Amino acid sequence: MSAVPLHESGVKESTPEPPQQGLRRSMDTRHLVMIGLGGVIGSGLFVSSGYTISQAGPLGAVIAYLIGAVVVYLVMACLSELAIAYPVSGAFHIYAARTMGPATGFTTAWLYWLTWAVAIGSEFTAAGVMMQRWFPDVPVWIFCLIFAAVLFTMNAISSRVFGESEFWFAMIKVAAVVGLIILGGAALIGFHPAAQGHYPHLFENFNTPGGLFPNGFTGVMVTVLAVLFAFSGSELIGVAAGETADPVRSVPRAMRTTVLRLVIFFIGAITVIAATIPYDKAGLDESPFVTVFSELGIPYAADIMNFVVITALLSAGNSGLYSCARMLFSLADEGHAPKAFAKLTKRGIPMIALLVSLVGGLASLVSSIVAPTTVYLVLISIAAFATVAVWMSIAASHFFHRRAFVRNGGDVRALPYRAPFFPLVPILAFTACFASMVGIAFDPTQVAALYIGVPFTVACYVFFHFRYGKGRKKRVGEQSPATETATDTEPEQVPAAV
Repeated sequence: MSAVPLHESGVKESTPEPPQQGLRRSMDTRHLVMIGLGGVIGSGLFVSSGYTISQAGPLGAVIAYLIGAVVVYLVMACLSELAIAYPVSGAFHIYAARTMGPATGFTTAWLYWLTWAVAIGSEFTAAGVMMQRWFPDVPVWIFCLIFAAVLFTMNAISSRVFGESEFWFAMIKVAAVVGLIILGGAALIGFHPAAQGHYPHLFENFNTPGGLFPNGFTGVMVTVLAVLFAFSGSELIGVAAGETADPVRSVPRAMRTTVLRLVIFFIGAITVIAATIPYDKAGLDESPFVTVFSELGIPYAADIMNFVVITALLSAGNSGLYSCARMLFSLADEGHAPKAFAKLTKRGIPMIALLVSLVGGLASLVSSIVAPTTVYLVLISIAAFATVAVWMSIAASHFFHRRAFVRNGGDVRALPYRAPFFPLVPILAFTACFASMVGIAFDPTQVAALYIGVPFTVACYVFFHFRYGKGRKKRVGEQSPATETATDTEPEQVPAAV
């Protein structure tokens, strides 16, 4: 199977196949925006934000999310330029392969697959825990199976159906976040007619018995990785670029819109939650969104919000399953995974890759039986490690890509989109992500991510060396133009020069 042709770029294209043989370019800007929001607004905000508040304190949680928002902007600026240069499905490892070598591309791809395979499990588990509000006697794993069947069906029909379902899923989530900010904000300034008992006023809860930072500022730093996980999913726009009708126009617009909305939604929501729920009562046993609406005293609001949270979690899982399948497809297309993963149905769906990705997500069944809330935190920590590692790869890829582009005679002013303040943006993005990884070494509840993530990364490099290294490297790289190194491309063929 040849790679998806790099339309509107100077890179030579593979021989085109009949339309029905490839991934379909059937999504536009509104789908990309909602895929980005859908992937981000999930358990990281609706569930694990309670953990962040309990560890960092109210003000610390807001600061941690502000740091996360800045990092997301930096990474998305790098990604926008790369996604237009290489508009292919499952793009992250192609960026790394072209700019830093096939071994790094291979490792990046499997890290991102790990991100969402584990994240799918965390979304299923969290949704199952939320369902127990209504069905306390039904085991969480049963809900996991039901949710897995629903999401598989949505992904198995077509990318257009996935885009449409994710659009409406995300609309529900956005409405929930906006509702929390408006109603919760109004309650904090005194408008809470249905609330029972004392209701905190403005930032009353920010002044804790332990001060503004009850666990010290280190409590803020160790939660940054969990916060970055909350923002993970915004990079899905890059994954979907290969199935976008006009990536040059749609990708930058979707990136800007997504980052702006995320900053407003996340910072607004976490501020309201932190000001409403005492930090020592926040946790993982109930969504902070449900707690806030319960405090407001609106009839049935907590049940409605619980339903919305479940929808949000399934939406994030939906995006994750899509991403997993496309990454396996891209790996197989490059010759770095079994060829079966590159087989498409008549509707352009990589069905085998989809099934294998779903199996990875069903690891949640184990976690939901053993200890749902405890193992959930371990799952999101591992997913966060892999996400941040991929973000580091995106930042580094952008740095080397732009440098090679200029060295080969490219005109930066001719780029459809260029990340600002080069090379400061990719350097800051890489450094911030690396610092967040160092921080989790000081958090006993998240340090397991290092024990699993670091060996997994090393194992990917070692496996690539013995399986694809030396004698096979050139032949494997030649299977698709996307794996050529940027430095081997003639100046007039540099892909960013659209």
